[in-house]
Order: sequence, then structure tokens, then C-alpha cells
Amino acid sequence: MSEIRLGTTVPDFELSATGAKTLRLSELRGRNVLLYFYPKADTPGCTQEGADFRDRYADFVAANTVILGVSRDNLKAQQNFKDKYGFPFELLCDTQQELCERFAVLKEKNHFGRKALGVERSTFLLDASGVLRREWRGVKVRGHADEVLQAAKELTE
Repeated sequence: MSEIRLGTTVPDFELSATGAKTLRLSELRGRNVLLYFYPKADTPGCTQEGADFRDRYADFVAANTVILGVSRDNLKAQQNFKDKYGFPFELLCDTQQELCERFAVLKEKNHFGRKALGVERSTFLLDASGVLRREWRGVKVRGHADEVLQAAKELTE
């Protein structure tokens, strides 16, 4: 499977999601889609990032944009994370790493001297036709949600 590039249509995918749902990208056509990949549910940076998107949720809805969080966590961990912090958007379970590989967000990380493959915090914005219009890699959480919201608004102008 080839890596997704800016300006190309993102191939359809189907993943388990919170709320006991199965989500297909093709079902979201007609709305912008914000996919944000994070390393692990209920960790400080991932919690802050999710909270920032949660706190701007109404603005994203006004910009015709669906927010989806993605990690390699299982459905139970994702559902607990969503419930604990009141996220109004779905979290996707990429336990097989297929979407992570497609978007090339898996990177070698060094954790206490041990190297392991982990998710690089990254965000992707698709337009209403499913074309990848913006990407942010190696995201720093502070101010990120505002920057993504501005880009989403620009897509709807």
C-alpha cells in the first residue's frame, strides 16, 4: 500500500470506532475530515490534544469538518479515553496499524534507551471530496488545534 500524498484522494478505509461503530471514510464525503494520530490514549500530551479539539468542536462543525482521533489502542482503551474526557468525536482503533502505515506516521522512537516503533503525533485535513489538503507532522500540541481550525475554515470559504 503506497503512502498518501498531498493533493491526492485518500483511499477508502474502514475501522472500528468508539460508540460501537464501524466507520468508513467514504461515508463522510461532503464534509471535511480531520484525522489526528496520537501515540497513546490517556497520556498527558494526547489528552491535551484531544481536549483542545473538543473545546473547539463547535467551530469545527461550523467549518463542515468531522474530527477523528486515531491511535493503535484497542476499542476499550479508546472508549474509556473518550468517555473520561467527554470527547464529542469518535476515536478510531488502528490496532493493525494499517492506517498508521498508509499515512506514514510510524517512526522509530527511543524510550528510556529502548528503541520501538511508535506513532508520531500527526494531523491530516481532507476536503469534502476526500483529497488530502494539509498535513502536520511532528506536531507540538500547544496552538495546534487553532492552526488546524483555521485551515478547515479556509477549505469551506
